[in-house]
Amino acid sequence: MEKGEQVLQGADLGIIEAEQVRISQSTVRNIDGNHVEMQQVAAVSIDGERIEAAQSAALLLRGQHVSIHQGIAGVSVGENVSLRYSCTPLSVSRGETTMKNSAACVLAAGSVSADRSASLLLLSNRVEGDVTTLFDWKSAMALGAVLGGVLGIFSLLRRK
Repeated sequence: MEKGEQVLQGADLGIIEAEQVRISQSTVRNIDGNHVEMQQVAAVSIDGERIEAAQSAALLLRGQHVSIHQGIAGVSVGENVSLRYSCTPLSVSRGETTMKNSAACVLAAGSVSADRSASLLLLSNRVEGDVTTLFDWKSAMALGAVLGGVLGIFSLLRRK
């Protein structure tokens, strides 16, 4: 990994490796760094200790502290995840996830602090604040059991 800082703007880039990366208005395939700041960036994969994404889209964000502001992430994984005015299909956090006016399809975290947010499936030890959830773990288990039973009956009927 290169020492120092890379500041990039308005480019179509492949792989970036540095301790600190500041990038704006670009497309990137992969970023690997300790502190990654990006604004208006489209990326496939970002790995780092601290990731701050503003008005950006990424397929995979993985780091200790992940912060997304007005962005979209396919999968966000971190010790602590912060979503503000953002959307992610899958968010996994070992520690705390903070959401403000955001949405997540599947949200798994040690604790969730939410303000006017929504999720399809929420798995957490502790939830604070205003979050609208379609399924908690009990209703997800019930739905899975019903769907498994229906599919099992159809597979038995198909064999005959």
